[in-house]
Amino acid sequence: MKYGYYPGCSLERNAIAYHESAMAVAPLLGIEFKELEDWNCCGATEYISLYALPAYALMGRNLALAAQQQLNRMVAPCSACFINLAKTDKYMADDPRLARLVNEALAAGGLHYKPGSVRVRHLFQVIVEDVGFEAVAARVVKPLYNLRVAPYYGCLIVRPTLQQLFDDPEYPTSLDRLLRVLGAKVVDFPVKTHCCGGHMTQISEETALELIRRLLKNAADYQADMIVTLCPMCQLNLDGYQEEVNKRFGTHYRLPVLYFTQLMGLAFGLPPNVLGFGKEFIDPTPALAKIGAEPPAPEKREHPSKEALPMPAMPRQDGGKP
Repeated sequence: MKYGYYPGCSLERNAIAYHESAMAVAPLLGIEFKELEDWNCCGATEYISLYALPAYALMGRNLALAAQQQLNRMVAPCSACFINLAKTDKYMADDPRLARLVNEALAAGGLHYKPGSVRVRHLFQVIVEDVGFEAVAARVVKPLYNLRVAPYYGCLIVRPTLQQLFDDPEYPTSLDRLLRVLGAKVVDFPVKTHCCGGHMTQISEETALELIRRLLKNAADYQADMIVTLCPMCQLNLDGYQEEVNKRFGTHYRLPVLYFTQLMGLAFGLPPNVLGFGKEFIDPTPALAKIGAEPPAPEKREHPSKEALPMPAMPRQDGGKP
């Protein structure tokens, strides 16, 4: 399976572990990537709110290059890059005026883009849809038994709906399923699609740290050993700002935040040094040390009578301290 590959800016810098682990596991799953030549930044999340047309032209240039290089199936590991490229293609298809204006801008560089020429999907989506869970399971040689993980999708990849849905936009389960295939214990994580704050860390730190705190608290409440994500921005916020959260709220979280591709690599038997380990702020070594050779014994559950059943504890909604 051959795909064009759009790394985006983050996978060359703070998310290099994501890139390295993706490149390590891809060949084992029959995936071949060809990086888009001369790609440029997608504009992230701010640019489009400031200058819409230049932003669409910036993203449209990548699509035009992909079509020119015959990379009609494009993979973007970054959730923001995926959304920006996919919506540019869709909006140009839906709005002839926008398409005309974008192509007028692209013409200055000798480029033109016909909407629909390139299909952009997230790396995780390709693994779920094209590779499939059975093929992933067939590659597992070191199951992640006894490792308790909280699956974090972030707020972009399953919504808004720019393409045919591959999972539930409010409560997705595909990452849960993938992690179970790898042998991990997936904990309940009700905030799995809540926002991490994005670039609010640079705009309103107080707001951003509260959003990050809620995610960390929820994972800790369910006794997760780590949070597993598929977005560079989410990983950066939850990992890099964890100590700031602890300082502000008097908490003591030490939850590693890893990419799903890193855990795939471990389960496939690849050494940590080819999976980007060592670049995170929160050391995952203590959590990974919990991985056992045998699956845990099934949890014993009591079955009290109907009259004896306690009222379920309701999750706090007041955003108070743990």
